[in-house]
Amino acid sequence: MPRLVVSVPAEQLAHDLTPLPDGVEVIVWAMDAAADRDAIDIVVPPYMGTRAAETFGHLHGVRTRLVQGQSIGYEHVVPVLPDGVVFANAASVHETSTAELALALTLAAQRQLPGFVRAQDAHQWEPVFAESLADRRVLLLGYGGVGKATAARLAPFEVELTVLAHRARDEDGVHVHGIDELATLLPDAEIVIVTLPLTEATRHVIDDSALSLLPDGALVVNVGRGPLIDTDALVDHVRRGRIRAALDVTDPEPLPADHPLWSLPGVLIAPHVGGASTAMRPRIARLVRTQIDRMLAGEPPLNVVIGG
Repeated sequence: MPRLVVSVPAEQLAHDLTPLPDGVEVIVWAMDAAADRDAIDIVVPPYMGTRAAETFGHLHGVRTRLVQGQSIGYEHVVPVLPDGVVFANAASVHETSTAELALALTLAAQRQLPGFVRAQDAHQWEPVFAESLADRRVLLLGYGGVGKATAARLAPFEVELTVLAHRARDEDGVHVHGIDELATLLPDAEIVIVTLPLTEATRHVIDDSALSLLPDGALVVNVGRGPLIDTDALVDHVRRGRIRAALDVTDPEPLPADHPLWSLPGVLIAPHVGGASTAMRPRIARLVRTQIDRMLAGEPPLNVVIGG
């Protein structure tokens, strides 16, 4: 009889967890049907599932001590997780990759890389005099894991960085402004990078009034969640040539094929792939293995965001 049963959604993750301590059994359960066990100590759901209600609905009737998500964000889990279930997010897994993409989107938009790709497709040589990232005034919204990783990657680019989060504080030698200071900071920002989590307090934190405070030509980069930005307001400002945007996340998502954001000049769109890199696989395995070791040792799990 195993001391601990762990379910993972795919054979690859099961393989990546090996070798395992004695007494640990790993089973593959994609959560697309009812489980064949009535008790699973640690359940790892699929990554970025679009049918959260159906997926988590299969947890009903399964006794579990921990559900270990594979994403940092968990707003989609809150309304569908069965009562009493403990849920941990995947902090430590995606920060690096998401920060890489935040920097890549910023550089691509500033140096007009999408235009070069289109010119290459047309076999045309079209040099431009582009905006730099160096010397730009960057306002970073959010100073959690992704925000800190983004700040670290911006440091070598010689930007003038201002950091804002939910509450004001001094952390690791960095002064973090509070969210109540946003309106006073936006008029001086040439680039805004959004990494905040989505809550009722941060929904549409970048709305028409916030966009109106930005100087003409400012770039808004979003690697947090789509609803952090009021999409209709963003479309209006971009259409008028006031604002540029580089987005890994949108609202709605996936972005409909006929949505104006696709074709507006000055917009660069990635299909929510911030964490989707080769860095994820070893890091999610490391996190799940840590949770296994902690449970075997009688220690509380890491990253608990619901229950517990």
